[in-house]
Amino acid sequence: MQIFQFTDFSKLDLVRLPSPCYVVDEVAVERNLGILRQVADASGAKVLAALKAFSCWRLGDLTARYLHGSCASGLHEARLGHEYYRGPDQSGEVHVFGAGYHEADLREILQIAHHVVFNSCAQWVRFRSLCLAAQRARPALRFGLRINPEHSEGDVPIYDPCAPGSRLGIPRSQLDVSTLEGISGLHFHTLCEHDFPPLQRTLAAVEEKFGDLLPQMEWVNFGGGHHITRPGYQIDDLVACIRDFASRYAVQVYLEPGEAVAIGTGVLVTEVLDLTWNALDQAILDCSATCHMPDTLEMPYRPELMGAGEAGELGHSYRLGGLTCLAGDVIGDYSFPAPLQIGQRLVFRDMAHYTMVKTSTFNGTRLPAIVLWNSATDTLETVREFGYEDFRTRLS
Repeated sequence: MQIFQFTDFSKLDLVRLPSPCYVVDEVAVERNLGILRQVADASGAKVLAALKAFSCWRLGDLTARYLHGSCASGLHEARLGHEYYRGPDQSGEVHVFGAGYHEADLREILQIAHHVVFNSCAQWVRFRSLCLAAQRARPALRFGLRINPEHSEGDVPIYDPCAPGSRLGIPRSQLDVSTLEGISGLHFHTLCEHDFPPLQRTLAAVEEKFGDLLPQMEWVNFGGGHHITRPGYQIDDLVACIRDFASRYAVQVYLEPGEAVAIGTGVLVTEVLDLTWNALDQAILDCSATCHMPDTLEMPYRPELMGAGEAGELGHSYRLGGLTCLAGDVIGDYSFPAPLQIGQRLVFRDMAHYTMVKTSTFNGTRLPAIVLWNSATDTLETVREFGYEDFRTRLS
């Protein structure tokens, strides 16, 4: 995993922070949002914030000033988008894709969503009458199908929606064109932390397999995984591609970046609780890989740590582990220029996206506080701290 760090978090006074905590620089978030808005304005695409990656709704009003709305993976994210990401004038759109819908959830979604995307022709046929009745009451409501172009760009199978046997999206062999009544758009998602060329190759596959259907559509959603805001992304190529595609098929193009909203904007601050030894020096932190940064185990990847190097690179190496009982709750091996001290604060970089949205309270582990930092004015706001009640109320 590449790390794109824009904000100089070395200027952050760690003593002023609770531990553990996520710190999000609102200046950096606004910078990313500004880039995404420039892409939208230049290309004609509508850009949505993917809440599955970053749903710090305290920044919903800020997001709504730049983007066209939010996209959700189910009812609760849809409600969050409806309540916090639509802006003061309520113009922000709410788009929902679900791998499968409960009827009760779908009924609620149909009251607040603008686009609802189905993962199979069978689910669409099952709920079509319900959807079209909702559309008569809310004429702006639109429905789509998620297609699977069977073109894989992902490096990690667990995050590859087009891996063989994927449950996400309809392969062309399974798309029954007789069921398209009421469908106005197609959605595909194949990318994960990618630049423009993988999208270009994906579009070629989409046009090859589904090109005959595109002239019938009003809109096409290119999904997420676009790393638009990272340095070096080919923005001009993306803009030209969107303009060409939209012109040729007379469709509205949508993009759903998630990480691009939050890359380079946040860190996870943690504290050394204990120093131990078993075959090598180890440090126990007050955070947890499994509870607070699960992608380090799922992808897996080694998160970047401010002031540290690879094991053996600097004078003092440690294995950094979490405080849970899981034997594998290990973040990685790092080296430091001086021995670690109990009570010392450490800062893991690029921890805004796919972290807060994935936290758990396994072992009753305390969730990290959420802090907003304005790097321009050096002001801090502790938005939320968590405790026993947050653990207890998840259970019964």
